[in-house]
Amino acid sequence: MEQTGTVIAVSISDRTGVPKDPIPEGTLKVDWGIVGDAHAGDWHRQVSLLAMESIEKMQAKGLDVHPGSFAENITTRGLVLYELPIGTRLRLGTALAEVTQIGKICHSRCAIYRLAGDCVMPREGIFVRILEPGTVSAGSPIVVLGQGSEPEETPAE
Repeated sequence: MEQTGTVIAVSISDRTGVPKDPIPEGTLKVDWGIVGDAHAGDWHRQVSLLAMESIEKMQAKGLDVHPGSFAENITTRGLVLYELPIGTRLRLGTALAEVTQIGKICHSRCAIYRLAGDCVMPREGIFVRILEPGTVSAGSPIVVLGQGSEPEETPAE
């Protein structure tokens, strides 16, 4: 059974360590991420995703948070992102992405943590790298395609 979700928001920032602002449409570039975002680059955490359901947990604690507040690039609905295994391929709008990391180490306590005593991004956010270019916007579908099928490298004989 195919798992699908929906993009709630696409957000970027011009520097790291700050909440991101929504944009109408993101351009996803191979081995880079979202054009114009400070976190984009040739590394394994090109684009970050966090579920609206996770943000709603923090809202229930009384925090005034919204898509982009946790510095995530893509806010989703309908998928339990942190349960997707590393290597899972996703169709994000028209782009193809691969899950590279689940959660992250929070080296410094951000403003959200100081306000709430908790932050969902280190546990429930995920990171992907872009394999095929495309665009993504609020309302775009997210389709879980399953594990990648790249052939394993074999040693030269």
